[in-house]
Amino acid sequence: MSNIRVVVIGGGSGMGRSTARLLAAKDGFDVAIGGRTLEKLAEAAEGTSIRTHAIDVADRASVNEYFQWAESELGGPIDVMVNAAGINIPDRSMQQMSPEQWDQMIAVNLTGAYNCMHAVLSDMRSRKDGLIINISSVAGKRAIALAGVAYSASKFGMTALGTCVSNEAADDGVRVTNVYPGEVDTPLLKQRPTPVTEEHRGRMLQADHVGELVVSLIELPREVHVPEVVVKPLTQEWC
Repeated sequence: MSNIRVVVIGGGSGMGRSTARLLAAKDGFDVAIGGRTLEKLAEAAEGTSIRTHAIDVADRASVNEYFQWAESELGGPIDVMVNAAGINIPDRSMQQMSPEQWDQMIAVNLTGAYNCMHAVLSDMRSRKDGLIINISSVAGKRAIALAGVAYSASKFGMTALGTCVSNEAADDGVRVTNVYPGEVDTPLLKQRPTPVTEEHRGRMLQADHVGELVVSLIELPREVHVPEVVVKPLTQEWC
């Protein structure tokens, strides 16, 4: 049996990096990662068999070129696509944020997710098999000031995108799962308007916690579909 071909977008850091490295350490997976910075991708892949290539998820031509490369590099169509790409900004209120910042957030977090899903869906549907995992945020389930106006809006859009495509593509054998992490200690914390204390960081999830969850979803039998899952620190409120 051939290995499962997995692409992780946003694999240069954080939860995407963790997911890719955990998969690469297991038997049965061929892994490629994509991101904006080649240096981060190379560091994430160091000591593993992970393939790397740059991608700008907001640029549809870049996305299509990336997935053509990935299919060639991995030796066939993509079985699993994990979308962990995402950005945030310090200016999180409507009053502070500029229209240009809004456009950037929607382009990367929402349109970027659409572009990557569009790149793999047709082939997955024709093969009657495939898994797409969107690593979103609890801000895609609850609009919160901490996450900000644009980030929450983009993640709510991502929620609807994943859910609608999940329902639409189920009869074609394609599974889509939205994962909603709570607070995770990743480089995205640097974009918070108020610095996070070490004590606070110590209460957060680690990237590997989410990575291990994503790996467990990938290892489920193809007949099993998990539409969505929330994962958060025990100390983080959920209501």
